[in-house]
Amino acid sequence: MRGIAKEFNMNGIIIFIAVIMFLWLGRSILIPLLVATFLWYLINATATYVRKIFPFNNDDARIARPIAARAFDWTSNILSVLVMCGLLYFFATQIQPMFRELVVALPELQHKFVQFGNYLSQSLGLHFDAGMIPNIANVAASVGASVAGIVTSTGMILVYMIFLFVEQSTFNKKFAALIPNKREYKKARFIIDSIDDNMKKYLFMKTVLSGITGVLSYFWLQMIGVEFAGIWAFIVFVTSYIPTIGAIVACALPILYSLVTAPSLQQPLLTAVGLIALQVIFGNILEPKFTGKTLNLSTLAILINLVFWGMIWGIAGMFFSVPLLVAIFIITAQFDSTRWIAVLLSADGKIPDKNEE
Repeated sequence: MRGIAKEFNMNGIIIFIAVIMFLWLGRSILIPLLVATFLWYLINATATYVRKIFPFNNDDARIARPIAARAFDWTSNILSVLVMCGLLYFFATQIQPMFRELVVALPELQHKFVQFGNYLSQSLGLHFDAGMIPNIANVAASVGASVAGIVTSTGMILVYMIFLFVEQSTFNKKFAALIPNKREYKKARFIIDSIDDNMKKYLFMKTVLSGITGVLSYFWLQMIGVEFAGIWAFIVFVTSYIPTIGAIVACALPILYSLVTAPSLQQPLLTAVGLIALQVIFGNILEPKFTGKTLNLSTLAILINLVFWGMIWGIAGMFFSVPLLVAIFIITAQFDSTRWIAVLLSADGKIPDKNEE
């Protein structure tokens, strides 16, 4: 018996290592696929919520007026794609040039950080070594390389997205053919629908709230005179998808920048007050209210998951860590043998209902 258990544990370790190696070695293919799936899902989620403001949006009305309902479906999809294209155009024309200006200013900024460190060491009587301050040019280059790796895969991402949109009308038929047993199909359909509903709700509400937070951050930073307000606001928007650490980074970067560039403490204090207040209001109050129990996840589980995917896929892994964890959370809650995993991942022991039919 011990021999069987030992062999089972060994097989589990081998499978785990094989999966990690597959994720690591296949990242050049898997990350563009994940980005494409994210954008495809975000467009569909936006279309789902836009569709709710149109007529013929319930099942009875769709059956009674199928042509009109279909027309409104296409309208919502087109509007969602146009919104996405508009955001990409805004980034390319407004935000990207600001990043170039910031890159040019990085050497001077590094020098100001060193001066600031010297000032603190003299004021507090501490020993200061300039080597203790990270080279922000190198850090920016590392982050830029990660982002550039995704940008250079734009062609592959677009191809993936096109095929996802083309194939999505046949997903249900393929899924039904894949599981002919009605009982098993109903169980699998419940799991898929749970993931779909929770993912759409999470991605749409997260994107909307992150966008509002970014816009308000821009107006606040612009009003108090912080340079590169557009960049800091964009960072606030992007890092909002990264739990816990994202909020820290979103606040810390502009606060540190204003601290070493402003002539007095007034601007850094206003920067800190405004950005932290926005993070608390939108991240801690409004987001849980709008996303409901979608993210009833343990903070420790989120952090471990964040580190895990960050080690494997870098910034892209950190960005997608929560959607992946939500999917795992919902799936493991549906099987008796894995519900304990969902309980450990939950914040308070409450997990999604299991389909008993």
